[in-house]
Amino acid sequence: MNLKLTGKEMLKMTEAVKAKKPRGRARVIPGKCAACGARCQSACPVDCIEMTEAGEPVVSAEKCIGCLKCVKVCPASALEMFFTPEEQKILAELAQAAAPEVDEEELERQRRIAPFRGVWVFVEQNDGEPARVSWELMGSGRSLADSLDVELSAIIIGSGVGKLAQEAFSYGADCAYLIDQPVFARYRTEPYLETMCYLVEKYKPEVVLMGATGMGRDLAGAVATRVKTGLTADCTGLDIDDKRNLMQTRPAFGGNIMATIMCDKYRPQMATVRPHVMPLPERQPNATGRVLPESFAISESSIFSRVLEVITDKSGKDRVDVAGAEFIVSGGRGLMAKENFAILEELAGELGAVVGGSRSAVDAGWLPPDRQVGQTGKTVRPKIYIACGISGAIQHLVGMQDSDVVIAINRDPEAPIFEVATFGIVGDLFDVVPALTTRIRELKQARA
Repeated sequence: MNLKLTGKEMLKMTEAVKAKKPRGRARVIPGKCAACGARCQSACPVDCIEMTEAGEPVVSAEKCIGCLKCVKVCPASALEMFFTPEEQKILAELAQAAAPEVDEEELERQRRIAPFRGVWVFVEQNDGEPARVSWELMGSGRSLADSLDVELSAIIIGSGVGKLAQEAFSYGADCAYLIDQPVFARYRTEPYLETMCYLVEKYKPEVVLMGATGMGRDLAGAVATRVKTGLTADCTGLDIDDKRNLMQTRPAFGGNIMATIMCDKYRPQMATVRPHVMPLPERQPNATGRVLPESFAISESSIFSRVLEVITDKSGKDRVDVAGAEFIVSGGRGLMAKENFAILEELAGELGAVVGGSRSAVDAGWLPPDRQVGQTGKTVRPKIYIACGISGAIQHLVGMQDSDVVIAINRDPEAPIFEVATFGIVGDLFDVVPALTTRIRELKQARA
């Protein structure tokens, strides 16, 4: 029997047997997972993702349905879709016959963030005296602005603070938004919040950086909440990815890992950084920039809070600024008792150094809290950091690892502190420290 088909009937049969588009299976890209907190696992509708102790996903290929949800939700782009050679062939054939797919979600994201451009650094000041962390952030902001090919702007709010604009230019700013009104003479959350939100709404920056100080933490959290964006606190690293997202690195899970966090769907991207975490850029006194005066209509009578008195804590000759010290001798659990810190005090006296300590030493009551170095204490950048009897937990390392020279003294050769040490001494600190003190004293006497 002969069967004759028309062209239209042949087309229908061809479409009927046309290969179905393969969905593929998700897989992890080695080395890219940022341990964001199991977002991929939460997004998976078929429970095919398990998390390791390090916070990285393991995908069950047998259960994966290729829905792409884990790939889309991953902030570090650490997941991808895998296709077999047969599936890749089908995809190639379909691509030739079909129009390119449009990712509506990505288009919406790009539309939402497109108006935002520029990097801002909030210049913190008290009585016109700028906080050092603002200039440290100016250096980081300069690098981010160059990567994004945008301007770096300083945000200066206060009364009688016009001189800070030139200082901001000397540390890398291209321009300065200056709001100089008597109502901003003292920091109060409400007027500063309203002013920052006004500026963000008007100029739409894509990155806003603030110091992780009392003022910065208070203001940053309030601004992020008001403008409905994300905020990453206490960052130790900042960078830009290929989608103009701010990669914000900070300790996570109690300081046991370093996580990279991104706010890819909302702008501005906001981060705070603790003092002494970022290097202070070289000052260029002849640098120039544009001052953009702004004003914000807010009256003193509309503000509920009042500053009655400012009490500066400068009491006590024993008060020590560990964060600003150039030489630090720190002790940890290996000192075993409070009275044993006397040998560190003696060494510090010869070096002109400050005595600090780890969290365990502070928790034991051997040192006051203002001497603590680490994630929950002070971040330091001394020229020389001598760690005595400190094992080197990551909570401590993130607070001192950027020291110019690290000298570690520990009797455990496997102690993590040796991984960041410039020089390591494996031995009993009760023998090493006194010997070191004696030798330094002899060298000083020989020079006298």
